[in-house]
Amino acid sequence: MRDFNKSRSGFDRVLLAVAATFLTVSAGAAAAQPSVSPRDSVSELAIDAAVPRPEPANVPPPTASDIKTETTTDTTASVPDATKESEKTVSTPTTDVPKIAETPKPVEETKPAETATAPATPAPAAPPAATAVAPAVPSAEAPKDVAKDIATPASTVAAADQPVADKLREMLGSKLPRQFDRKGERAAVEKFYAGRDYAPLWTQGGIASSTAKGVISRLKDAGSEGLDAADYPVPDFTAASSPDALAEAELKLTASLLDYARQAQSGRMHWSQLDGDIMYPEHPTDPAQVLANISTAKDASAALASYNPPHEGYKKLKAKLAQLRGESEMPVQPIAEGPALKFVKATKKNPNPAVMEDDRVPLVRARLHVENASDTKYDADVAAAVRKFQSSSSLKVTGILDDATVRAINAPKRDRQIDTILVNLERWRWLPRQLGAASLGNAYVMLNIPDYTLKVMQNGGQVWNTRVVVGKVGKHATPLMTETMKYITVNPTWNVPPSIIYNEYLPALQQDPTVLDRMGLKLSRKADGSIHVSQPPGDDNALGRIRFNFPNKFLVYQHDTPNKNLFARDERAFSHGCMRVQNPDQYAATLLNITMPNERYSPEKVRGMYGRSEIDLKFPTPIPVNITYQTAFVDDAGKLQMRKDIYSRDSQMLAILKNAKNKDLEQVVARAQPSYARPKANIPQGVNFDGAPVRNSEPNFFERLFGGGAPAPQPMAQGQTRRTVTR
Repeated sequence: MRDFNKSRSGFDRVLLAVAATFLTVSAGAAAAQPSVSPRDSVSELAIDAAVPRPEPANVPPPTASDIKTETTTDTTASVPDATKESEKTVSTPTTDVPKIAETPKPVEETKPAETATAPATPAPAAPPAATAVAPAVPSAEAPKDVAKDIATPASTVAAADQPVADKLREMLGSKLPRQFDRKGERAAVEKFYAGRDYAPLWTQGGIASSTAKGVISRLKDAGSEGLDAADYPVPDFTAASSPDALAEAELKLTASLLDYARQAQSGRMHWSQLDGDIMYPEHPTDPAQVLANISTAKDASAALASYNPPHEGYKKLKAKLAQLRGESEMPVQPIAEGPALKFVKATKKNPNPAVMEDDRVPLVRARLHVENASDTKYDADVAAAVRKFQSSSSLKVTGILDDATVRAINAPKRDRQIDTILVNLERWRWLPRQLGAASLGNAYVMLNIPDYTLKVMQNGGQVWNTRVVVGKVGKHATPLMTETMKYITVNPTWNVPPSIIYNEYLPALQQDPTVLDRMGLKLSRKADGSIHVSQPPGDDNALGRIRFNFPNKFLVYQHDTPNKNLFARDERAFSHGCMRVQNPDQYAATLLNITMPNERYSPEKVRGMYGRSEIDLKFPTPIPVNITYQTAFVDDAGKLQMRKDIYSRDSQMLAILKNAKNKDLEQVVARAQPSYARPKANIPQGVNFDGAPVRNSEPNFFERLFGGGAPAPQPMAQGQTRRTVTR
């Protein structure tokens, strides 16, 4: 009994010593871990301390891979080592072990230790290494590699999409597929997918998403917008059964998406590929913005369609394209050839001319959409419709129904009309998305060269329109552009362009030395020896009484003209490139009332400024001027109108667009033409008043006189003044 008490007394001393040591350690740990609640008694602490534990210094903190391994391997693999270590430090009777094992686990122990099952063997079961409490760990959970967690955040990709994401990371990290042949697109695609942690956009778990279906639907319907669906291939996600195939399909759809957005907004071809007489402001798409827009849109199809032109003229023409493509090929009764039909106007000598009648006229009325379809009279309305048809069909415009016109009416024209609409839809893409000045009610000027008309638009409707004369076919063609009109000049001086001086005036002077005087032109020689010809303000000035100025590199503008008779013609391509306006006083009053509404300008007020001195009326806000080439458009009555391709723009564009099937247009670098100058005259060397070679003047010399571009303003003539009016 004494021996037992002695042994027990020794054991108690050991327990008390261990307990005292543990209390010291626990006090420090408690200070560092305020969330850990203290034990209830010294005996419990002693029991806790008696549980074998590995030395913290000998157990390194676990890594992420160690923790992952524990979930799949036997956690008792580390028990033998821990047991041996405990046997060296603490020796306890085996009969006491079961009691220790049955004691509830202390709060400090982690979740893995709580779920561990005590072994049936006498040896105590030590907790796994991951449950070791190190003083530096601020919580009761297993320590983590904090630095690694910060450097490599957890993936946000769904587990089902991770294999595709890994493949996308590999493809985009090494060499981007050949579909992305633009540097800007390559960078945008790489950044976009990196920002998504390379998660696929178009599939979820290998199945096409609703976003993908909307985009594919829009791409397949590209033809309705005048585009070619073959230019935007779409993948078959149902056939893609592997991560590699899904990643390939992902990037294929992304490439087609970017191609569609770019071409829908800017066109399949660049205007610089057509001619040097074209200059529109660039408005390319931003591929990063496209990807962000489509990926976040509620309706991806509608978002992609929004890259097409928003203009009403485009939308109406698009509707006509759908109508033509949807029309069934119904047989149409042909018009028989026969005697030529002509409408004769009344004259003083013949005030009541006979009106020709023919049984074929009702068919002509029906085919050309003329009222009174049963009327057999070939009257003024039928003759006007025939003239319009002849103009749009590249026939001589006479208004006479001859056999050539009959054959053209009978010929199938549906395909030709579709082609014409396609090239005009393409030209709409070149125009700015915002045609007018927002601060002026979206006001702008629209001049259509093949229609020879000018319109002033505001608040979505037409405010005013007039007829115009445009440039001749060839080197004097009126250029296409968008510029801003900044001011108008009343009583302008015409500074004759050098090309007209040397090519027309000097040869004319050789034949008639008085020609310049009779036309009111003044000739002088500059300090550098060159010749300067100008015409002071007046009723006979080639620019008329008003010039409308929108500075541009082509040196053309709009102006009045003393030669009013040309406005009565159906085809009015007679100038050197400038645009002559039929009613300039009304045009000026309309523009001034838009820019300066408080001044209350009227045509009469504008005409009251006519005189011998130039007056510049500056606009507080410039008005955009859009010079277009619309050979197909829908009028206010909803009818499709076709105009003659006077500059052969349509045929050139069709050749380029149709060649896209054999030649990749995307490989053509689309950029604006470098600083362009209109063709210079072939000025003879050493020409002067006395020794210039004699040239025969063209028959229409005086008609050719009016128009042309103007160089920089020259000094005013002696006694002449210029006045600038600003508001």
